[in-house]
Amino acid sequence: MPFAGFKLHPDLLRGTKELGFTRATPIQEQAIPPALEGRDLLACAMTGSGKTAAFLLPILHRLMGKPRGTTRALILTPTRELAAQIEDHLKQLAVHTPLSGAAIFGGVGMGPQEHAFRSGVDVLIATPGRLLDHFKQPYAKLSGLEVLVLDEADRMLDMGFLPDIKRVLKHLPTKRQTLFFSATMPNPIITLTKELLHNPATINLERKSTPAIGIRQAVYAVSQELKPALFVELMRRGDIGNVIVFTRTKHRANRLADYLTSEGVPNAKIHGNRSQAQRTEALEGFKSGRYRCLVATDIVARGIDVEQLEHVVNFDVPHLPEDYIHRVGRTARADATGDAFTFVSPEEETDLSAIERAISKRLPRVIVPGFDYATKPKQRFEVPIAERIADIRARKAEERKRAKEKADRRAAHGAGAAGASRGGSSRGASSSAPSRPARPAASGDGRSSAAPPAAGSGSGRRRGGSGRSRGGSSGGGRPGGSSPAGRSGGGRPGGSSPSGGGPYK
Repeated sequence: MPFAGFKLHPDLLRGTKELGFTRATPIQEQAIPPALEGRDLLACAMTGSGKTAAFLLPILHRLMGKPRGTTRALILTPTRELAAQIEDHLKQLAVHTPLSGAAIFGGVGMGPQEHAFRSGVDVLIATPGRLLDHFKQPYAKLSGLEVLVLDEADRMLDMGFLPDIKRVLKHLPTKRQTLFFSATMPNPIITLTKELLHNPATINLERKSTPAIGIRQAVYAVSQELKPALFVELMRRGDIGNVIVFTRTKHRANRLADYLTSEGVPNAKIHGNRSQAQRTEALEGFKSGRYRCLVATDIVARGIDVEQLEHVVNFDVPHLPEDYIHRVGRTARADATGDAFTFVSPEEETDLSAIERAISKRLPRVIVPGFDYATKPKQRFEVPIAERIADIRARKAEERKRAKEKADRRAAHGAGAAGASRGGSSRGASSSAPSRPARPAASGDGRSSAAPPAAGSGSGRRRGGSGRSRGGSSGGGRPGGSSPAGRSGGGRPGGSSPSGGGPYK
């Protein structure tokens, strides 16, 4: 069906024409009319089917001529890349209109996004997590919202966004049009549609998701250790042109990117541990041709539209058939053609069989002439996960052992220092005692509490006195002897003080 048959606003038709859109794809043909009527929509559409335009065009048509300054449409999507792509697609379709849009996602500053809220752009395209961050602030109000789109709903479910989606819904008006798009319909998604949609128009709900007709699929049986060498060999022979190659993990993506670099293959990598700036640079560099190969995890399996992508390679067989379908759907977009190759090792045959059952097709096996399948690589591509875990545990145990030894040495050093300090104080006290002259303290009744001085010492002085006895004598007591205990030792022989009249009392 030609786009002119949808009775869209002329300015939108100009945009579609300049983009090269002449005839609508099946999902566009079935989704646009009910969406233009204002009905809720439930569409089960495979990736690469053109569904982005299927919901953007009705939204833009609805907003034409309405007062500006109020956000009237919100599109929720699972990944940053998909949000940025939808924003770019919106700008292209609305190039001849005054309508505006903004992408709201993490990994970048919130300032420009806050401005989009405050200025009331016509359409917001957001990931759930970052949108909830903004909803914590008073400026983030969407009271004028008229249309909500949930794109790639099953992918958001896979990524654990279902609770976030439900929290987002609490911030939105209940009276609105809701357009729901999903590639598959697992039970939680069906339950969500029943909560959100009111008498929806349903499209392709029972249609089985399969790769696009234009995708030529093939399987390369190869051991895990030879996958990197086979990939480079196919690129050198020209069997693979520009390509997105999918790995199972971020670690393997990093390893493959490093290997390709060492083999002189221009490449970039994109996965969840890369910053938004790095992910953007990688994708733009790949689209511009600066990189021949984009190494990726499933973060870009959905929603990344690369024009004229020649090849997709599954470096690792995905565990789920749905992931296979979305990976290979990056090529043969919008009725084009492309190749999808899958490297399968013996231990991955079970996952491949599940894929073949899901698509009701046995994929052809390919053997590369002249490639040595028996050779052994010089070094292992990846250390097995069990070995990496064992190495991490051993390293952690060694770190704990060193930390304990260090703590024990500190404790022993502290105990030794404390003992030395106590011993030094004791020795100092005992050694200094004899060096001080004993100075008897006077008791309360005037008697000396000290032992009598040695014979001949002549010490008749008392502490606290003038240095003399009460009798005024400087010393001596009895000739040749000591003063009797308890007496001053001064004055008359016998120890009595002339002024005291007898013993001290």
